[in-house]
Amino acid sequence: MNEPNVQGHTEIPLKVYWQPGCSSCLKTKEFLIANGMEFDSINVLEDETGFKELAALGLKLVPIVARGTDWANGAVFRDVARVAGFEWAGHKMLAPEDMIARINGILKGAHRFASQIPEQDLDTILPGRPRSYRQLAFHVFNIPDVFLDHVENDAPYTYESLLSILPDKMSTKQDLLDYGAGVRDRLNAWWETAGRDTDFEQDGNVYYGDVSLHEVLERTAWHSGQHTRQIMLTLEKLEIAPDQPLTDDDFAGLPMPSNVWDNEMTFD
Repeated sequence: MNEPNVQGHTEIPLKVYWQPGCSSCLKTKEFLIANGMEFDSINVLEDETGFKELAALGLKLVPIVARGTDWANGAVFRDVARVAGFEWAGHKMLAPEDMIARINGILKGAHRFASQIPEQDLDTILPGRPRSYRQLAFHVFNIPDVFLDHVENDAPYTYESLLSILPDKMSTKQDLLDYGAGVRDRLNAWWETAGRDTDFEQDGNVYYGDVSLHEVLERTAWHSGQHTRQIMLTLEKLEIAPDQPLTDDDFAGLPMPSNVWDNEMTFD
């Protein structure tokens, strides 16, 4: 992110660059709206100038909030508030052990729901977003897997690592479900050993900004949770009732977006 260097900074139009189905993009837009901010909404998958403007800032990712050359990654609300020009006091986060419990419930739910998607429908593409149902389910499981690679193996936490590109060997629904179950087992094994003694106030060392590891864990929880809500939407689209659907209680204490898909586009 850059510091403002132009007089009349707040008079420059505020822009939000986003794409459909992106959990952080939606949360960023809702955050600004909740704080009374007006902004130009730029869906980079529909507006060909969007990526050009991002490229001019040296960026190739979303969500981005920008005023002129001053920008912030939408995943860090205090930076978004600074660029937008208002004060934000932050929010109270759950304790790490409670976040782990939330992630467990989310992963269990995602596993149930993914198992309900008929094999022949797994490669159906989501509306307005070049991502299949199969890739969406993989993404839910991959988010905590990337977190674990980061804390266990000191792997870089990059934007690219979260693109959730399907491995060639993951060709069947059972492969996908086995992966999801393995991630959950790995999460709990880590928590019962090194996890409980981890210093969550340390620098998160992630691509999207200056945040603590506690904040990275929180984003891991609600990010997977939001996409799990989207898997439930895919089942409804297929006229399949989700098995033991997750409710607000399963996400209690997490900063979930209000909408499940987007605030500007319907899932249809």
